[in-house]
Amino acid sequence: MKCLMVFCRLVCSAVSLPLYLLEAVGLYAMYKRLFPLLAYNITFSYNDKMHRVKRELFRNVASFAGSDGTLRLLEIGCGSGANFSFYPDGCTVVCTDPNRHFDAYLRRSMDANKHLTYDTFIEASGEDLRSVEDESVDVVVCTLVLCSVSSVPRVLHEARRVLRAYVFEPLWYYLGDGCTVTRATWRDLEAAGFSELHLRHIEAPGVTLMIRPHITGYSIK
Repeated sequence: MKCLMVFCRLVCSAVSLPLYLLEAVGLYAMYKRLFPLLAYNITFSYNDKMHRVKRELFRNVASFAGSDGTLRLLEIGCGSGANFSFYPDGCTVVCTDPNRHFDAYLRRSMDANKHLTYDTFIEASGEDLRSVEDESVDVVVCTLVLCSVSSVPRVLHEARRVLRAYVFEPLWYYLGDGCTVTRATWRDLEAAGFSELHLRHIEAPGVTLMIRPHITGYSIK
């Protein structure tokens, strides 16, 4: 068994030699142009095999919508957009990736997933998301990425920095006799099966910021 492992390592080293040489002479960027094409083509078979797992993974994403009803999601290392089909309707996606050559394939995934809204693509590593403001997103997604970053702790630090913190929610739950300010009640109304539903999102004037977002309207059985 040990001999087999040694042999496999030698074979892998031999196959990797051209890539080592490309990196040594500063031409590894050529492969970075090719990698998005490979990743994009692999996406289809991978998602077929992982469909049930991903569907379960992203099942509760919509529940993290902000108090104003919007859901802003940042994906670190979005690649070609392999996760887009699993995100909830109306979600705004902020795409980041250090490899700008994913752009063409990312556009294809965007065109195929019109149920989402897309923010500007940010060319950046997960360790340095300085162009993303503090506490500006509701969800951070990172799949098949942490194996290739330079510093996992730094990526996680950035993810924590950009996530919104609903710091008053636990306190308000008790002060408000069980009121959960981040609950998306309009989604329950939309799913209730009324023949007509007329809703409007408003900002209640003169009240505290946390309970300022309101919905008004009526439904018909």
